[in-house]
Amino acid sequence: MTMIATKNGKNAQKIEKSKFGNEKELQEFIHENPEVIPMYEIDEDIKVIILMREFQTRGGGRIDALGVDEYGNIYIIETKLYKNPDKKLVLSQVLDYGASIWSYYNDFSEFLSILDEGTHKKFKMGVKDKLTEFFQLEQEEELNELLDNIKQNLNKGIFKFVVLMDELDDRLKDLILFINKSSQFDIYAVEIEYYKFEENELMIPKIFGNEVKKDIDVSSGGSSSRNSWNEFSVLQELEESVSKKHADAIKEFYSFAKDKCDILSWGSGKRGAFSIGISKLASKSILTIKTNGVLVLNLGWHRGADDKLDPFVTDLINKLKEIGFTFEEGEIKQHYFFTLDEWFPKLEDLKNLIVDLL
Repeated sequence: MTMIATKNGKNAQKIEKSKFGNEKELQEFIHENPEVIPMYEIDEDIKVIILMREFQTRGGGRIDALGVDEYGNIYIIETKLYKNPDKKLVLSQVLDYGASIWSYYNDFSEFLSILDEGTHKKFKMGVKDKLTEFFQLEQEEELNELLDNIKQNLNKGIFKFVVLMDELDDRLKDLILFINKSSQFDIYAVEIEYYKFEENELMIPKIFGNEVKKDIDVSSGGSSSRNSWNEFSVLQELEESVSKKHADAIKEFYSFAKDKCDILSWGSGKRGAFSIGISKLASKSILTIKTNGVLVLNLGWHRGADDKLDPFVTDLINKLKEIGFTFEEGEIKQHYFFTLDEWFPKLEDLKNLIVDLL
């Protein structure tokens, strides 16, 4: 694919596809930018965090990257460049890694202690603290449930295998589809098209393997389960979770948003929630209200191809500050959580703000 770059519609320049210099460079990129693994094409709610690079296995090999999602699924990620002659063995390699850590790490505390080393090195904090921060876990019980799901998946040998390459051949794609169709394994291949222009980099990830298991069971080894929420079930759980005063006001806000906003979804998490957005600003939701009354501002995931925040986010944050929302200084986080007591007094101002955005 050839791309054309312009500035203000002028000075068009042709950009040819670039190449990663070596596999270490690709590994580092994945570690820093796990969003390039497009699991969101399978389920929008899935977020993966890379906890460690070069994870040691029993057989002496090292897993390029090991990650988890908020449902306790474990991701074994192997990176290969197309020019590497070993690429034909990549599927047997990742399966061998899975068998190795399944058979060796019978002691879950030992497994966590190794991940601790990785998160301390990368994030300057322990694995439990990083999981709590990244997935915005509100209670200790949520962290314990997540850890229990990870433990169960490890003990049962249930993993998500991801092969990430700069170019995939048809034979590998067919083999992955065959394995997914004929077994209980979940193997995905991600091809990354890489373009570089001046100081900017553009990555276009494409995922393969989800054709067979489009509706994957993201908690196959854990105790949590995903729900299929709708308007009725969300509003019903809302009435059971907060006071009548708050429930009535939130339901009124829901009706307001349903009338004004053209993006509306209910999610599929353990707790009911509804999310709203405005398509002229972004293709994903701007805010989510959970049935326990927590409001989530989804700000950090609105980024362009250059990983810069979409322009409307800065303006939105300023408007939110004007009506009393507070934000920590520094890089914009993916999500900001506000308790019912924190945001409910600002409800009418929030409605006016949404009208202004329209």
